[in-house]
Amino acid sequence: MLTVYNCIVNEHDLRLVLLAGVLGAVASFAAVTLLRHLRKSAGQTRLLWTTVAAICFGFGVWATHFVAMLAFSPGMPTAYDVPLTALSLILAILCSGLGMSVATARPTLDHHLVGGSIIGAGIAVMHFTGMIAFEVEGRLEWDMTLAVASLVAGIVFGALAIQIALARTSQARNVAASLTLTLAICTMHFTAMGAASIIPDPNITISEFSVPSTVLAAAVTLAAVMIFALTAVALWVDIRDKRRAVAEESRLRGLANAAFEGLLVCDDTIIVTANQSLARLCGRDIEQLVGMDFTTIFGTIDRNGAIAEEPIWETTLEHANGSSRPVELLSRTIDYSGKPHTVIAVRDLFERKKAEADIRRLAMHDTLTNLPNRRSFTAQLEKEMATLADGKSIALLCLDLDRFKEVNDLFGHAAGDAMLRRVAENAGSVLGEGQMLARLGGDEFAIIVPGISSHKEAASLAEKILEAFRAENARASSDGLMSTSIGIALYPRDAKDQETLISHADTALYRAKSEGRDTYRFYEHAMGLEARSRRIMEHELRHAVTRNEFHLVYQPQKKLDNGELIGYEALLRWQHPERGNVSPGIFIPVAEDSGTIVPIGEWVLRTACQAAAGWKSNLMIAVNVSAVQLHSMNFAQTVHRILLETGLSPHRLEIEITETALVRDMHRALTTLRQLKALGIRVAMDDFGTGYSSLSNLRAFPFDKIKIDGSFIRQVDTNEQAATIVRAVLGIGRGLGLPVLAEGVETSGELSFLAKELCQIGQGYYLGRPSPLDDLQEDDIQAEEKSTDANAA
Repeated sequence: MLTVYNCIVNEHDLRLVLLAGVLGAVASFAAVTLLRHLRKSAGQTRLLWTTVAAICFGFGVWATHFVAMLAFSPGMPTAYDVPLTALSLILAILCSGLGMSVATARPTLDHHLVGGSIIGAGIAVMHFTGMIAFEVEGRLEWDMTLAVASLVAGIVFGALAIQIALARTSQARNVAASLTLTLAICTMHFTAMGAASIIPDPNITISEFSVPSTVLAAAVTLAAVMIFALTAVALWVDIRDKRRAVAEESRLRGLANAAFEGLLVCDDTIIVTANQSLARLCGRDIEQLVGMDFTTIFGTIDRNGAIAEEPIWETTLEHANGSSRPVELLSRTIDYSGKPHTVIAVRDLFERKKAEADIRRLAMHDTLTNLPNRRSFTAQLEKEMATLADGKSIALLCLDLDRFKEVNDLFGHAAGDAMLRRVAENAGSVLGEGQMLARLGGDEFAIIVPGISSHKEAASLAEKILEAFRAENARASSDGLMSTSIGIALYPRDAKDQETLISHADTALYRAKSEGRDTYRFYEHAMGLEARSRRIMEHELRHAVTRNEFHLVYQPQKKLDNGELIGYEALLRWQHPERGNVSPGIFIPVAEDSGTIVPIGEWVLRTACQAAAGWKSNLMIAVNVSAVQLHSMNFAQTVHRILLETGLSPHRLEIEITETALVRDMHRALTTLRQLKALGIRVAMDDFGTGYSSLSNLRAFPFDKIKIDGSFIRQVDTNEQAATIVRAVLGIGRGLGLPVLAEGVETSGELSFLAKELCQIGQGYYLGRPSPLDDLQEDDIQAEEKSTDANAA
């Protein structure tokens, strides 16, 4: 370092040294400025800017060198070889152009460093070629250590300067890169000058063809003028482009900031610009984003570039605070500042993902109780059955609330919903790990208990659920008490597949309900046979009407004082092709539970009315109506339509209902009965004295007839208790002005008792057996003749 210092201070004109530094700085600033335009250009424009930048910097390096050489005073005559001097200038331009092309080929660190190293090496090549062109009356001897050091300094500072200039675009970096490149020129030159020593030799003379220093000074002046001219051009172009860029960027930024989506423009993976939406999305300022590798905020993206090969994908955006959120990226290649760039739209998927999660939850959970729904239940049961360990079992508990409809009817649906939530909370509170409670619909719940060793574990859980309900009832208000029946089936003991397992648990539940409710029952094989038989009968009942398996028989109703026939009751019979005659006591309850009683009852009503319409006399036809029919929609309209179709007069039709039908829904039942009465149809209370008998029912609706159940008529002539009940009912009928019909009259003694007690009408085997329609024609004629004779008399 001392040698270099002494060389500069003692052997150089410091004024010219300063001038050389200024020339180098100006050339370096012009080169860095032009380098930025070179990086943004492509094709012929790129070649033009490369040429301009190379000439500018090459001339600058060459002028710096020879101005410094003019400042050098060896104390003897000097001159310069013309061809070698020209060669040094050409080498400076070529090396500069090559280095700049390599540095701007790709925006990567290795390209920056290699290109800068070539430029630094070019400075050294130009220097040592110029030193060879230097002629003096003596020999040049070199300190190889300093010579190598000068070469290394030029390469290192050259690489560093290009990396600073191209890593990120800013005015401060331009100045820093220009100073570093100037340092590369000056450090290399003066270190190399310090490595050279001149040994005078009288045998060496200066060639007559050499260029004197004065001529070289003129050439250097010309070079300096060219440098300043090119620098002025570079500055003018830079200012013009900046103005255009600022205007364009302002316009584009206004458009970009108006977008709701985040937008960023990348040169390969380096962010060139971004909008406010992206800045807000990732919690950074736009200034922080510019120059950043975009993969730092999208951590799951491959850093290999080639963004546009996959124009759309989903990833996560890393926020400045460390959080992340899902985003969707869409990319497209655009021309930005004269060079292909990639524009990326960043679409926030947080709300969409949240909505999708909510939709998935809604699809798999019950909205009222937040329990898994039927779909989730079946999927979980299938999974547990597939992964069940050997020697273990799965218990399926099916729960159905007892009298839940009464809660809705009495306290409202809000109370019913509250009860369902209480059920979910209480039943869920006793479950263990891995056990799942699901709401299948309505008031139906199910529990999956996997990995049990014996049925006692399932029984214990059922007891806990019932106890939890009872404890809750002790604390509950008057808005309905929770009670449930539980059916339990085990896999693989009771069933080998999911569908059968659920069916068997339902069967056990049905048995628990029929045996008292608020209890549990395990599935048994006998239950399965009974349930299967019931399901088969339900299926057969659905097709019995279309297969003409039903027929009606008609039992006469007569006055007891004179035996006059006043009408018939239509009774349904089922002639099964395999089972033969099936008792109504067996198939009617099944039809009511399954709902098939509605179409069956409509067929009975139509058939009976059609038959009665064909009778010659105006006899009554009585038809029993189920509670299910009475509470079905538009029952009164159905009856009216049948009367119109068959032509039967409404006053000849009598509808028989039981008090059970009134208790089920008093308001709806009375509304329907009033509609029937308005049509002129008679209404009789059937089976009075059984079930939910209440005198208030007789007062609530003006019935046309009371029918005493046959169980009270049997042995009425021998059993005093039965006789007392019948006398009381007959007294009620007389007090209300209602005719009373006694069912089940089967002996002369029963008939005599009823006649003595002034019972008006009777019906039973003693008075006439149920008969098919064809057998009634003769009786109908006889009844009509008797009626005619009586009128004549």
